[in-house]
Amino acid sequence: MALVEIKNVHKRFGDLEVLKGVSLNVEAGEVVVLLGASGSGKTTLLRCINHLETIHDGEIKVAGELVGYTRDKDGKLREEKDAVTSAKRARIGMVFQRFNLFAHLTALENVTEAPVQVLRVPPAEARKRALDLLASVGLKDKADHYPHELSGGQQQRVAIARALAMEPRLMLFDEPTSALDPELVGEVLETMRRLAASGMTMIVVTHEMSFAREVADRVIMMADGLVIEEGPPAQLFSAPSHPRTKAFLARIL
Repeated sequence: MALVEIKNVHKRFGDLEVLKGVSLNVEAGEVVVLLGASGSGKTTLLRCINHLETIHDGEIKVAGELVGYTRDKDGKLREEKDAVTSAKRARIGMVFQRFNLFAHLTALENVTEAPVQVLRVPPAEARKRALDLLASVGLKDKADHYPHELSGGQQQRVAIARALAMEPRLMLFDEPTSALDPELVGEVLETMRRLAASGMTMIVVTHEMSFAREVADRVIMMADGLVIEEGPPAQLFSAPSHPRTKAFLARIL
């Protein structure tokens, strides 16, 4: 069974249909990169996976469970209780374009906050785990620094450590380097490379083609709310079949 199962998902904002019947599976341990022009539906799909956005049709399962919904006796989807959704969402890490760190907390406190408050991990245990995670992203020496004392790349690495502190089975990345100065991009991508090498299941929205080429197991091209092409990066980059993919890659590369 795939870790992530997305079946015929539709999403609208008013009269605008952003997702028009997206279906795809992601296996455990797989790294999938979503490509596409602005407005293609990539970020919306990512946000639907952990129910930051509701869907209007179809279904999304993570580890065999619907996220955000339950089925009634007639088989229709209805939204489940917030507490149930929150418990499922806790196992899905997400890293955003903006770092969203708590400005009044140190790097260490940012990483320990959710395990203590949500998972009820004892503070001493959460602190030890947080220090290990900060070390894994190269920031153990910045544990007592506040976000304003860190570079953008360092803040994003703290955000990754914070997501990992919840011991997720799936990590979602929404253009995690787009808000960074060019010289800081590499340190975040290197952290993501190491995470992929550890076996973490990852779905990544990015325009970093070198990362997609080197790290992705599969690249999915989206356009106008649909998956139009997918395949291993070597195949998709060297011999794309869809005209929209060819045009997109010609612009990006």
